[in-house]
Amino acid sequence: MLKTKVAIQVTSSGTLPEDTVMLGDAYVKLWKIPVGQHVLLKFGAFRQSLKIIPSAKADGLRISPALADRMGLPASGRTQLRFSYRSGTISVGPLIGVLISRDYPGMPDKPFGTITMFCKELVEACKAQGAHVYFFTPNGLTGNADHVVGWVYAGGWKQERMPVPDIVNNRLTTRKLENDPDVQQFLRESKRLHGTAVFNEKFLDKTEVFDALQKDAELHRYLPESHMLRNYATFKKMCERYSQVFLKPARGSLGKGIIRVSHLEGESYQALHATSAGSKRVVYPTLPKLYASISAKMKTARYQIQQGLHLIEIQKRPVDFRALVQKNAAGKWVITSIVARTAGSQQFVSNLARGGSLSTVSAAVAKCNLSSNVSRTDSAKRLRLAALHVARGIETHIPAHFGELGIDLALDAGGKVWLLEVNSKPSKNDNTPLNEGKIRPSVRMMIQYARHLSGF
Repeated sequence: MLKTKVAIQVTSSGTLPEDTVMLGDAYVKLWKIPVGQHVLLKFGAFRQSLKIIPSAKADGLRISPALADRMGLPASGRTQLRFSYRSGTISVGPLIGVLISRDYPGMPDKPFGTITMFCKELVEACKAQGAHVYFFTPNGLTGNADHVVGWVYAGGWKQERMPVPDIVNNRLTTRKLENDPDVQQFLRESKRLHGTAVFNEKFLDKTEVFDALQKDAELHRYLPESHMLRNYATFKKMCERYSQVFLKPARGSLGKGIIRVSHLEGESYQALHATSAGSKRVVYPTLPKLYASISAKMKTARYQIQQGLHLIEIQKRPVDFRALVQKNAAGKWVITSIVARTAGSQQFVSNLARGGSLSTVSAAVAKCNLSSNVSRTDSAKRLRLAALHVARGIETHIPAHFGELGIDLALDAGGKVWLLEVNSKPSKNDNTPLNEGKIRPSVRMMIQYARHLSGF
């Protein structure tokens, strides 16, 4: 399989027949492409049999406007090109489709709302690597097995009929959309008919993650005791075993719905509820009364009960860590970034949506109440090692394809690393601020992994 990055140019109308493309003579000779015979041109799910004309003047690929329009190719730029002598196929790509939750056609400058800037960043990163990207929502699924309606950027955002891509990056933000029958059928058919690779193909819930990782003896050291909260017996056992426990919605995110239960004097217990306005404190005279108050929540949402951890703190605010772990150009897990998150005032969760703040790991570890006999440098190394171990464990024990994971970790005062949760749809805003014109390593890494999956 031979591949390279070449210039692509759409010729003026009438210069080339639609069933013919022009390719630089050097590439035709180097790759021994048969001249005068038909080869197959591929761009995502698009296929067309055509002839290659070698050109001494062209240093890349030239195609007709009509063919470019049917393919959904831009008028100019550079693209990765690949030729397979065995199958007689010349492939342009990779073509990446990012599946997002919603679009706003009436907002031409921000058709994807608050993530428009991130999408533009992906466009620029693809341009630099010779890849192609478009964005589509469940509403863009046409029922056609070969095409969707997606958004492309060419001096401005516009909607185009696009081939089903080589790679789908699933960025849907709700389980309801992800489980929509049309979405699931599209993903199945894309894989079956076109060999499309789909990564981050499903949400993870907390119970699924902890049950799966329990199977791996190497990961036990990172796992706080955790159970699905099904009855009072489990609740009572955990509350008696630990001075505090956390109740977390199994499918929650952004710190929503978390409750911290602590034992006070005698038989009384305190429940702290995480809210956007701060922690709401309620005291109950007995454990059964506390359980009765939360059992109504359990009728509408599954809860996980987890051992309470005494996390390191900065000025009495708990600190945890978010590691963004991604697959690289070789298909291996690497850490792209890891940041410390300190809980906001009146909060016991560190999520940015709840007023938390970001800092570097070294800055947070230097300021926290970590025991004096614990090496701060070693603590940072242990966090990175744990994140990689967890990512590999997820890949081994959960039957789904992931290309990036947000892994939330904690340190206790003794320097022990704990796993808090794993997010299969990590928000880019949780890691580094968006800067206009700057392409973050996490975005470049996603495209490199897409190229790895597609052979470009």
